[in-house]
Amino acid sequence: MQLDEIKISQAIIESYSKKLISALDVDVAIVGGGPAGLVCGYYLAGAGRKVVLFERKLSIGGGMWGGGVMFNEIVFQEPAKKILDEFEITARQYEKGYYLSDSIETVSTICSKAVKAGLKIFNLLSAEDVMIRRKRVCGLVLNWTAVEMANLHVDPITMRAKFVVDATGHPAEVARIIEKKSGIRLNTKTGKLMGEQSMWAQVGEETIVRNSKEVCPGFYVCGMCANAVIGGPRMGPIFGGMLLSGKKVAKELLKKV
Repeated sequence: MQLDEIKISQAIIESYSKKLISALDVDVAIVGGGPAGLVCGYYLAGAGRKVVLFERKLSIGGGMWGGGVMFNEIVFQEPAKKILDEFEITARQYEKGYYLSDSIETVSTICSKAVKAGLKIFNLLSAEDVMIRRKRVCGLVLNWTAVEMANLHVDPITMRAKFVVDATGHPAEVARIIEKKSGIRLNTKTGKLMGEQSMWAQVGEETIVRNSKEVCPGFYVCGMCANAVIGGPRMGPIFGGMLLSGKKVAKELLKKV
């Protein structure tokens, strides 16, 4: 068989175009491919919902790849171990209540399981704006990350979703767009982004799950983004709250879509 370069290009363009067109009208759109966003997408897709995830970077997995200070070991607490077991991720007990896993195995397994469950992931796409109708978030405005990085004046495309989930971590990128441009009051003490506090693992892990919820009509926050929006400490290289946060938001959304 002789390979045809044009046929190779045609296959990629045709397949991707069909995938992107299918993603323009979905049940849930997740922005951010870290652990919380991936776990949220896994449970939604596994339950048969049409869900897509947009990640601005080339790689998926957020901060989990590097563990702590580039030591690729990550820590989970007892409540999150059930999720690790469900994903068939190897977890080793360090001391009572503390479990270690290899960050490479963890990220690659969660990503693989989420995709096989039906989650459609688009990397190198950034959410530069949101669509709002009648004070409700109902979609995203997307552009290539390369366009954003090069500061090119290239118009974006739009997609519609019944619900949007911000899982962009510390920057809380989508929430900041809503606060800046929409005039919508967020479900926080001030009606605005509260900002994250300094590190306190115990409180951070507790509040990240509690803060993962709908903060304005059609719009949820999960993962570290939840603490950045509603106000809570960062927690460092312990990731149980991230997984539990993504699962909590998925369970709430499953009641609505």
